Amino acid sequence: QVQLVESGGGLVQPGGSLRLSCAASERIFVISTMGWYRQAPGKQRELVAAITTRGTTTYVLSVKGRFTISRDNAKNTVYLQMNSLKPEDTAVYYCNAGSQSLGIYWGQGTQVTVSS
Repeated sequence: QVQLVESGGGLVQPGGSLRLSCAASERIFVISTMGWYRQAPGKQRELVAAITTRGTTTYVLSVKGRFTISRDNAKNTVYLQMNSLKPEDTAVYYCNAGSQSLGIYWGQGTQVTVSS
């Protein structure tokens, strides 16, 4: 049973924008901190941004001011708005949900490629 479903990846030119979406099952979404991770070829997976159930956000330094994470509690969906994209943002982006009671869930990943 798929718990997290991502969408919105693709190919974009440098300086462009993309919005990633991750729809979660309600039982997971309502109690979880939601996050976006990414993994570039040959590199470790890294946390890009996260948002708690109360709306507190955190970002990796390299995306601050360019990316915005948000959550829509009515739709059980978390978003990652990515602006001013750079080639170094190219990676597979994974949605993540975490809570003490249910543990960790991962989405299947969506490819983001920034290239001219």
